[in-house]
Amino acid sequence: MIRLGAGRPDRIAAVGAHCDDIAIGAGGTLLTLCLARPGIRVDALVLSGGGGEREQEERAALAAFCPGADLRLTVLKLPDGRLPVHWDEAKAAVEELRGQTDPDLILAPRTDDAHQDHRGLARLIPTAFRDHLVLGYEIVKWDGDLGRMAAYQPLSPEIAEEKVRLLQEHYPSQRHRPWYDREAFLGLARIRGIECHERYAEAFAVTKLTLNLGG
Repeated sequence: MIRLGAGRPDRIAAVGAHCDDIAIGAGGTLLTLCLARPGIRVDALVLSGGGGEREQEERAALAAFCPGADLRLTVLKLPDGRLPVHWDEAKAAVEELRGQTDPDLILAPRTDDAHQDHRGLARLIPTAFRDHLVLGYEIVKWDGDLGRMAAYQPLSPEIAEEKVRLLQEHYPSQRHRPWYDREAFLGLARIRGIECHERYAEAFAVTKLTLNLGG
């Protein structure tokens, strides 16, 4: 499989509609990036869960998923499942994030995600970050919206296991969910690994990508 590098990013942005979205969709990629680039700046925005237990979980979790990084996290209080009627607030939050950073890479939900909050946030990102590489992460769910992906970040077995461990450790409020378990997270990583000739991987949708084949 052809491998295309994205240079050595110094700044990345990670956005999620809910606490744990970023960690589920791109936790292994965050671990990989932050371990390879000590001091990398990570600007993270989460639209809901602020002011309570969920925010506390998210802050502890992203600190663990971004070891050694300059992490700057904002968690807002938009109501879960109601993003379409809070469009202005979500748009303002994305624009504010844009004013704070010019990232080399953005980790965001997919534009075809079945969850309206994920999908809405994904569609807002290119309205503010118009000339950036955006990788759309996937979140396993009962809707059955997993599809064919375009980009893969291989994960070492150690990183894949660490991702699952951190998810279980830092989000106790989610353990009651029937899909929130080791088999689901590691199983999807194994399938995506098969697709890119690796043991484990995270997969991403890419809407637009500019190549530099001339060097």
